[in-house]
Amino acid sequence: MGYQKYVQALWQQPRENLKESYRTRLVEWRRQHSIERVEHPTRIDRARRLGYRAKQGFVIARVRVKRGGKNNATIKRGRDGGNLTTRIAQSKNYQWIAEERVQKKFPNLEVLNSYWVGQDEKSIWHEVILVDVYHPQIVNDETINWIVSNKHTRRVHRGLTSAGKRSRGLRSKGLGAEKVRPGVRAHGRRLR
Repeated sequence: MGYQKYVQALWQQPRENLKESYRTRLVEWRRQHSIERVEHPTRIDRARRLGYRAKQGFVIARVRVKRGGKNNATIKRGRDGGNLTTRIAQSKNYQWIAEERVQKKFPNLEVLNSYWVGQDEKSIWHEVILVDVYHPQIVNDETINWIVSNKHTRRVHRGLTSAGKRSRGLRSKGLGAEKVRPGVRAHGRRLR
């Protein structure tokens, strides 16, 4: 068994298997900026399965997203109707939000994928794999140069990453998924 299998087994239950290191990491990450570029992936096994390679052109960024519900502003005045709720149902998952924020921070890079690295009561952290589409090592590598194509430009904002497709409801196909495409919310707009 290679070392990545052991790393993967440790990350199955990080609070139990990585007790002290996991806690100290979260304490350290809370003090950092919400988007922090890192030298090496925290979960090398997960990063490699999602396409990361330790070569020039690949960048890893750790993102912190606040957890919890999203609220509208409180209704201060006006007609006292029945619609006084301020809660918003969040339509995107935290991972997709993290990927979009990283894309805005690094506009010259393209988001490949991302993975979970930790969470506490207030925040959740994801590490996002970014690719420099103009780097010669990326352009000449046949396993990753598909991302250089123009149809993959700003793919995260169009919901083409794995987290985006999951949030759009595109994980299922065939019988029972007739109302899924082009997305669970986009399908309702098409019927109008």
